[in-house]
Amino acid sequence: MTRNYFDQELQELQVALLKMSSIVEETLGNSVKALKTQNVELAQEVIDNDDIIDDMENTVEDKCLKLIALQSPLAKDLRIIATALKIITDLERIADYAVDISKITIKLANEKYIKELIDIPRMAEIAVRMVKGCIDAYVHLDTEKAREVAKWDDEVDGLYKQIFRELLVIMMEDPKTIHQATYFLLISRYLERIGDHVTNICERIIYSVTSEHVDLND
Repeated sequence: MTRNYFDQELQELQVALLKMSSIVEETLGNSVKALKTQNVELAQEVIDNDDIIDDMENTVEDKCLKLIALQSPLAKDLRIIATALKIITDLERIADYAVDISKITIKLANEKYIKELIDIPRMAEIAVRMVKGCIDAYVHLDTEKAREVAKWDDEVDGLYKQIFRELLVIMMEDPKTIHQATYFLLISRYLERIGDHVTNICERIIYSVTSEHVDLND
């Protein structure tokens, strides 16, 4: 097989990955939008669309495995393909968190929220930006962009700690809030974990370009 053919197949792989990422971004955004507005229909849509993301993961995985099996890629090319395999696994997990958030939205559909949701949507906004940013870094093999995106995780972690402290105070002041506050804690934890998944992707991007293992969680 010619190098041009390989490059074309690699480009098609990246296009498929971009499509999957775009849907995951939208899914995550919709899950928190549904939570904030208590929109059960939108939450159910997120849950129903999870199969689409699973199918896209399988499609990208097939493309990766065919490239490895049929093209005998060089070391750097192999790292790029292996990074794609890692990315789709993390994207699928991120989508699962969006589904989990949507399930909580449905559970709380008939309850008046104990507080206005401000920081959770902020966390989600940053998380969506991180997902988009890490995929851009992968497509352009941009290690500086990968490092920049990983730093955004500090904002996510800071908001998580803030939410945790605030909900803890609310629960101590009024035990009746514990049920709902626990769900909000779970959601903020899901968003915090999404930030960790994106950071992992950024580490893999740097490895695919430089062959060096880095820890961006410091």
